[in-house]
Amino acid sequence: MEFDRMTSAGYLVNHMARLFAEGLRKRIAPLGIVPGQFPALLALWNKDGLTQKELLALLDIEQATLANTLTRMERDGLITRKEHPADARARTIHLTEKVRAIRDSAYKVAMEVNEDALSDFSDKERAVFLDFMRRTITTLQDDGQGSK
Repeated sequence: MEFDRMTSAGYLVNHMARLFAEGLRKRIAPLGIVPGQFPALLALWNKDGLTQKELLALLDIEQATLANTLTRMERDGLITRKEHPADARARTIHLTEKVRAIRDSAYKVAMEVNEDALSDFSDKERAVFLDFMRRTITTLQDDGQGSK
């Protein structure tokens, strides 16, 4: 049996994700953030003051990964944690002014990375490509990570 990585959806999407992440890393580094922080920042730019549990539900990542990311973000002055007003066990996560100030620049960079990556596609091809990716993600999530 042979495995051809160029016909493997898993291999190709992983390779593409690494290329996207590297393109994003290069462009957001001057802003003082890294790709691993970007999903949490996107969620918090959308709604500041979420709990870690709420972020976990939005981001669909491992709890330990998010905990480590938030610790680094707090260390780097990107977020602060405050006592939850209604739950003494929980803390809310808030963006600092430092990271609020770079939101528009970070959005612009992310859009540029996407635009560059999809520049060879027509508008219709982009829509189909994005639809295929969303459908694949839904299938894998609904399927328990693809285990049929």
